[in-house]
Formats: sequence, C-alpha cells, structure tokens
Amino acid sequence: MAFNFGAPSGTSGTAAATAAPAGGFGGFGTTSTTAGSAFSFSAPTNTGTTGLFGGTQNKGFGFGTGFGTTTGTSTGLGTGLGTGLGFGGFNTQQQQQQTTLGGLFSQPAQAPTQSNQLINTASALSAPTLLGDERDAILAKWNQLQAFWGTGKGYFNNNIPPVEFTQENPFCRFKAVGYSCMPSNKDEDGLVVLVFNKKETEIRSQQQQLVESLHKVLGGNQTLTVNVEGTKTLPDDQTEVVIYVVERSPNGTSRRVPATTLYAHFEQANIKTQLQQLGVTLSMTRTELSPAQIKQLLQNPPAGVDPIIWEQAKVDNPDSEKLIPVPMVGFKELLRRLKVQDQMTKQHQTRLDIISEDISELQKNQTTSVAKIAQYKRKLMDLSHRTLQVLIKQEIQRKSGYAIQADEEQLRVQLDTIQGELNAPTQFKGRLNELMSQIRMQNHFGAVRSEERYYIDADLLREIKQHLKQQQEGLSHLISIIKDDLEDIKLVEHGLNETIHIRGGVFS
Repeated sequence: MAFNFGAPSGTSGTAAATAAPAGGFGGFGTTSTTAGSAFSFSAPTNTGTTGLFGGTQNKGFGFGTGFGTTTGTSTGLGTGLGTGLGFGGFNTQQQQQQTTLGGLFSQPAQAPTQSNQLINTASALSAPTLLGDERDAILAKWNQLQAFWGTGKGYFNNNIPPVEFTQENPFCRFKAVGYSCMPSNKDEDGLVVLVFNKKETEIRSQQQQLVESLHKVLGGNQTLTVNVEGTKTLPDDQTEVVIYVVERSPNGTSRRVPATTLYAHFEQANIKTQLQQLGVTLSMTRTELSPAQIKQLLQNPPAGVDPIIWEQAKVDNPDSEKLIPVPMVGFKELLRRLKVQDQMTKQHQTRLDIISEDISELQKNQTTSVAKIAQYKRKLMDLSHRTLQVLIKQEIQRKSGYAIQADEEQLRVQLDTIQGELNAPTQFKGRLNELMSQIRMQNHFGAVRSEERYYIDADLLREIKQHLKQQQEGLSHLISIIKDDLEDIKLVEHGLNETIHIRGGVFS
C-alpha cells in the first residue's frame, strides 16, 4: 500500500499518479494500490555483508565475527598444495600474509561512487525533491527515521534510484564499541579455527573421525598429521575447534604448517565445499597482529562509526596491550556478544566448580595426612623408647661381671646429686609442682572456654522479647476472661440454689 498524502491544490489525482514512477509514490490522493510498498521497515534487499573495517572482508584474525567473514579466497597462497610435502611455497609466507591482510586494511578505491552516495544520502535526509511541495519535508523526516533505524529505502528524486539505508550508515543510532581480545599466537604456530554447527559433546565423541575426515580433505598425504589443539562451546549449539597440521619431511624433521597457508587451502572452493559437508560454518586463522597493523586499525575508524566515539573508545580501552576496540552494529551483534559472554560465564563457573572440588579433595587429603603424621610421630616415640630399652638391656648384659669404672662412678654421683636436687621440696620439685598446678588450671579454663556458646542478634532478641510479651498479654487476657466466666457461673449457681430453697419452702 502506497502512502497517500493527498493531492496538492490545483493538481488532479490522476496527474499525480501519472508523474509518479512505477512502484514508487503513485496514487497520491487516489485509492489505487501498488504491488510493493514504497516505505518499509523491513530489512533492505541487499543482503551482501560488508566488512566492518572496509569494503572487503577477511577472517584471517581470530576476533570472532567482529571483523566480518571473507567471501573470496586469497590468491597466491598454497598454490603448491598436493605436490611435494603437501604445502608448497613455504618461502613466501610474508607475501602470503600481506596478501591475506590486504583485504582487511585496504579501502575500496571508489571515491566518485562514495561521493555520489553521500550526496544522495544527504539529499534524501535533508532536501528531497520528489513531490515538489510541503510533503517533501515529511518525506525527509521519514528518511531520517529509516536512517536512524538502519533499514529501508530513502526516496528523494524521481530520476535517481533510492538510497539503501543499512546499519553501517553513519546516521544509524544502534551502534556501540566493545573490546575483543587480540590473539597472541604466531603464524608459525599454525593454529586455524573451525566453527562447527554441532554440539561439543558430539564433536568430542567423534573427534577421531573428525581428524580422519580433515586428513582426507588435505589430500590424505601421509606426511601430514592433523592435531586438535582444543575445543570450546559456542552459543546456538556451535563448537569451536582449534587445529594445526604437522608436516614431516623425508629426513625425519617436522614442523607445523603456517596458519595462513592452511587457511588459504581451506578457502579454496572445492575444499570449502568439503568442509561445509563436515558441518564447518566458519574458518579463520588465530594469529597475532603486528604493531603496524594495530596502528592502522586504530587510526582508521570503521565504516559508519563516528571518529569521536572511536577516539573515546581507544581512550577507554582497559588494556590496550591485550584488547582492541571492535564496533557493535545492530541488535544482532549485541545479542551475539551477550550469548558469548553468557557462555563464557558458564565456562568460568564450571571451572570454578572444578577448582572448588579440587580444593575440597586437597583439604580432605591434608586432614588425612595430618592424622597420619601424628600417628607416625606416636609410633616413632614408642619405637624410640623400645630401642632405648633394648640398648639399656644390651649394655647391662655387656657390662655384667665387670667392676664399676671410674667414669661410671662419676656419672652415678652426678645422677644422685641431680636426683637429690629434684627431690628437695624448696627447689625444683616445688617449682615443678607449681607449674603442674598452673598447667592443670589452664587446661581446665581452656576446656571451659572451648565450650560452644551461642549468641543471639540484638534485633532477633528484641523480636523474641516482643513476641513473648504479646504471648504474656494474651495469657493475661485469657485468665481475666476465665475469671469473669467463673464469677458468672458462681452467680448462676447461687441463683439456682436460692430458687430451690424458695420452692422447697412453698411445697413444705
């Protein structure tokens, strides 16, 4: 249904309908209908995705979908696959990486087209000339609303196609800037991320079959070995699998295939089809960015992001060494990051639960170890006493029949002297008795103090007192009622007795 603003004065409805383009604003002031609506809040028909940092997209970095996904294969990478050791052209790694990164940092060289698009957008938002009357102001506000929302088409001239409003346009209000962790792996580590549209349990149960399938995708070369670095659960029942490929040379040495080379091989059309049959929805390398690349990313604001907001995001970066600002355009991206955050929170909670269980197990082991140590100490003391007794008996048997020697006599005299000093009531024996008494008293008071005591909170004690007071008042009121009832019963009984006496006197 077209929008009917009414025909202007002096112009017939038929003439207005004739001047309007087909499928556009025909039928102003008439009741005619068109096949398609001129204004719509639906998503624009252009479903092609554009990278957040330029016209072309690249997924050569492990920032998730924040950097977009590439739609074409890199050229000049891994062209020697299938020959020799399986990955030809290892000496061109630097050129390969530059070729892969080119799509991320290069801007489309279409200055005239972009200039015309900006002029058309400005005309649609500020000064449309479609109707030539006051309705153009209403149309301008409608185009502004669509631009703010980030969807729809902006009509502004009968001879120029309408402007497509997407969420990447600078006037879209549903934008924010978040932060993503930069990968720290090098290209030589060979880590490539494959996102499968399967659950983690299914991936883990079929990990061996998955490795064999990926080996077949690589051509089944016996010099190549596929290894799984790790798996991680993603939202929407997806799983992230990090792999690397080890290549063995005929002389017995081995090394990892560079990540850019492996990624370029996976991006070939026939290989990509085979990966999709395995359930792979996304593949990307996990390599670190060079300082020059980071500087270029930070200096150039993404498409549709206000430079002031981008500068503020760089200032507010909590850790510029590990995090990089990433634009969030639209509610879908915000929902995606929310799901990822929720999933990561669950993983952290699971890890904390495992750590808590480990700590509990260690505490039990510690308690058991302490008890065993105390038991072994008692056993050691017992064995020491028994050993001493055995030595004493052995020494007695060895010295039997011999006269007491001079050093033994001297030792006996010293022991008798010590024994006498200990038995003296005014010296060591008295002090020992006093110390023993103090120890017994401390043990007694310590046992009394170690008894459990319960303390009641002041507010709780106040509530208990209030409750008991109400109970006491209720009991007092009940007692008074019972007393009143007893008095009434006595009065009734007294009246009955008097009535019986009076009747007895009458009958007598």
